[in-house]
Amino acid sequence: MDISVVPANRASREDLRTIFGTRGEPARCQCQWFKITAAEWRAVPAEERARRLDEQTGCGDPSAESTSGLVAYVDGEPAGWCAVESRTAYPRLGTARVPWAGRDESRTDPDVWAVTCFVTRTGFRRRGVSRALAGAAVSFARSRGARALEGYPIVTAAGQEYSWGELYVGSHKIFVEAGFTEVSRPTPRRAVMRVDFSA
Repeated sequence: MDISVVPANRASREDLRTIFGTRGEPARCQCQWFKITAAEWRAVPAEERARRLDEQTGCGDPSAESTSGLVAYVDGEPAGWCAVESRTAYPRLGTARVPWAGRDESRTDPDVWAVTCFVTRTGFRRRGVSRALAGAAVSFARSRGARALEGYPIVTAAGQEYSWGELYVGSHKIFVEAGFTEVSRPTPRRAVMRVDFSA
């Protein structure tokens, strides 16, 4: 099994649509949960969310100067997505949702990036796709000039079942394996993980 990861603008819209599917939470959300404020979420239909995702990723335009994530392929088949860009690109993530005790940096520093979402296509789960995407996100953020990269994963427990609605932020384990260090644990089930590139 060969897993490759590319910036989303080097993937086609069709590949991204295949990953998000036509049913379930990924299809409804279109990776817009953190991009849209709570006040406007219900007013933006799924079709518009999909249009916004197309615009944000620049899919099909390898010369695009920016993109909002990464696409993973397993043996050439589109298999997964990871959202990664400046933390300031996520209004809903905002300042209130990121624990701040002990930090001396600006909450609105555009050079601090965030990994907010993973989607693994049905049929490709438990094959290392999210792990590959988390690792690639580190290299991607560093190459785009990020000073640091954060993630906000779920801390999983052995034998416990989790829904996509919980695990879309990724698991603690994949962030550890990608080189992130735990910064804080605001709740027993949620951690703040970080890689500092200037260190």
